[in-house]
Amino acid sequence: MKKIEVSAVLPVFNDRVSLEKAIPKSIEILEEITDSFELIVAEDNSTDHSRELVEEWEIKDPRIILLHSDDRQGRGKALKNAFSRAHGEIVCYYDVDLATGMEHLKELIDSVRNGADISTGSRLMPESDIVRTRDREIASRGFNFIVRLVLKSRLYDHQCGFKAFNKESLMKLLPSVYSTHWFWDTEVLIRGQRAGYNISEFPVRWRTGTGTTVKFKDVFSMGSDILKLWWQLL
Repeated sequence: MKKIEVSAVLPVFNDRVSLEKAIPKSIEILEEITDSFELIVAEDNSTDHSRELVEEWEIKDPRIILLHSDDRQGRGKALKNAFSRAHGEIVCYYDVDLATGMEHLKELIDSVRNGADISTGSRLMPESDIVRTRDREIASRGFNFIVRLVLKSRLYDHQCGFKAFNKESLMKLLPSVYSTHWFWDTEVLIRGQRAGYNISEFPVRWRTGTGTTVKFKDVFSMGSDILKLWWQLL
């Protein structure tokens, strides 16, 4: 089997419309970055025919891989399963609505190529260029402030869906990451810092996507998850 440098993962739940753009755009950008990649669509029991769309792409391009679940797993568990099955030396993921500018994907991958264990985009660094509603801005800054305060993180933004990992380093970390949904992004960064990993954070251009599935109950749950993780780390 040909050696694969980069495995990119798209977590998907009822995102067919976004997928129609995200798959060809991903191929275009990944081809500019590496001549050896796979694009894994972690499709989490969608009901909008997202699965069928990816199956059509699989026939056209062997670099596209569908990872379907018959049961709703949650974002974190879907990512964990996808990374466990990925073949790349570098693994990454980004949100299917491409809210983070894809011009940053090369920088994300290059950070790991240059020695980072984890690379993550940030919407909250002074140089970041973001457009979103006032309510979401307040909620995001409030959440990240609490994470830094309670969990002693050095990072600005923990929930940006734009991250890459050295596969070997990530596999050592994953058994300790328990979150199965939105808090997974934060937990993997906190545990990575606790493990002494080299983490690269850089500013990105970010625009609010049209298909976000974050609900109020998810925000409340992530607040509870901060306390749970704090207790576990004690």
